[in-house]
Amino acid sequence: MKQARHFALIPAAGVGTRMEADCPKQYLPVAGQPMLRHTVAAFLNSPLITRTFVVVNPDDAYIADVLGALTGVTILRCGGATRKASVLNGLQALRDQLSAHDWVLVHDAARPGLTPFLIAKLITAIGDNPVGGLLALPVVDTVKRVEAGRVQTIARDGLWLAQTPQMFRYALLERALREVEDVTDEASAIEAIGQTPLLVDGHACNLKVTRQQDIALAELFLSAGL
Repeated sequence: MKQARHFALIPAAGVGTRMEADCPKQYLPVAGQPMLRHTVAAFLNSPLITRTFVVVNPDDAYIADVLGALTGVTILRCGGATRKASVLNGLQALRDQLSAHDWVLVHDAARPGLTPFLIAKLITAIGDNPVGGLLALPVVDTVKRVEAGRVQTIARDGLWLAQTPQMFRYALLERALREVEDVTDEASAIEAIGQTPLLVDGHACNLKVTRQQDIALAELFLSAGL
């Protein structure tokens, strides 16, 4: 069996309604560039990534201007209504280009702080693990849960915050997303078919931009060159 390759798959078909912006949040300016440019750059600057694929809506009017001139990137206009649909559509569009054992690193378009170092850390830590894994951060704050107005403290032991990339073999990931209905990320689909992903310690710089104030924090990390 030939050596497995590593491909990046970035679902970028969301509209980012919580940002209340005039365009999808992945195109908002962060440190002088559209957010998605920073996200893609981490993979383009990693010698471990064979190619990067970005999944957008068929009628996306921004992507050509943002990424069209970059080499090493393929735009897939097959985005769906959900993250799961976009990732699955992207995987199925690539069935003739990827082998069953190739690795796919799915990464959020709205995590512009990813670095080649973190990509290498994830790939090295997973190695030949039969399942795959993801970057994540252990919970360090006290966790509260509110139910019917009642506040409860939840034990944080063993709790982790999932990040991306989430890295799994092409065939295993495609099967999991096809078979499992309700998932919030790729790892949850893998878990639902009875597999246990490996958690690899990530970094705070790899935050997900969800609210307007997150942009300033992302810019702070980018300016620090982490």
